[in-house]
Amino acid sequence: MEAAPLHHALADGPEGGQAYWVRAEDGVRIRVGGWQAGKEGTILLFNGRTEYIEKYGPTARAFSDEGLSTISVDWRGQGMADRVASDARLGHVPAFSDYQKDAAAFLAAAKALAYPEPYYLLGHSMGGAIGLRALIGGLPVRAAAFSAPMWGIALPALISPFRNAIVGSACAMGLGLAYAPATGPTPYPLKQAFDGNALTHDPDMYRFLQDHISAERRFGIGGPSITWLAEAFKETAALMTVPAVPVPALSFVGSEESVVDADNIVALTGRWSAGRVSRLEGARHEAMMEVPEIRAAFVAETSAHFRAA
Repeated sequence: MEAAPLHHALADGPEGGQAYWVRAEDGVRIRVGGWQAGKEGTILLFNGRTEYIEKYGPTARAFSDEGLSTISVDWRGQGMADRVASDARLGHVPAFSDYQKDAAAFLAAAKALAYPEPYYLLGHSMGGAIGLRALIGGLPVRAAAFSAPMWGIALPALISPFRNAIVGSACAMGLGLAYAPATGPTPYPLKQAFDGNALTHDPDMYRFLQDHISAERRFGIGGPSITWLAEAFKETAALMTVPAVPVPALSFVGSEESVVDADNIVALTGRWSAGRVSRLEGARHEAMMEVPEIRAAFVAETSAHFRAA
């Protein structure tokens, strides 16, 4: 591992944060980093599409008050990690399984950096899909929590039945590296005004995201490629067949969720004997970026879930 930049002022995390460059098994360079700010265990924070380590500085600070350290990752194709498409703003991977190469390198880095055990998984949105796949593949964590996990993508009812045919045809026509319909290269927080956004009710947190993208251009990516979308549809369909998870699992879903399929979260978690759903009244997609009351409730319930495991 080699030392990598960590934007401390932007992150507003606990003291002592560090980041490192790490190579996945196929040579793609990702960035791993976090804050060893608690001695009672470590949260492996699998973040979502378009995200990066610094976004979770305030979350890490809140968990440090609970005695937990936090380490996160820039997945390939986003944050400061290597891009796998020539368009640096395009959210793209050729195969969803490539993220598991990053997950393996991420875990190895956490161990090499002596982040305190036990480990706990916290997966948000796309990170919830990557995390669930890693969990059933043997990720060594004591418990798992999922924040609006992407176990399905919210689509209009008229389009959903034809989604696979649409993206399959587009890929067959050589459009796999085109932006998904209704998206483009502009990052969501810069394209969408606070009013009407799907992420949070908190204007200060929305501005926090906008300021990050304005300060560090590599933090800002746009929509996903059509290939990414096709791969995501296949992976989420496969994950919906997972019969059980090996550790206690807590899934959060906001009452105003509109990015991922909330019904899938409830249905899949409900099939697990060790699973439980927590509904966050008034929350949009980003519980950890929501108004202070929702953020505090999320951290408190997640911490209690981990301690009870």
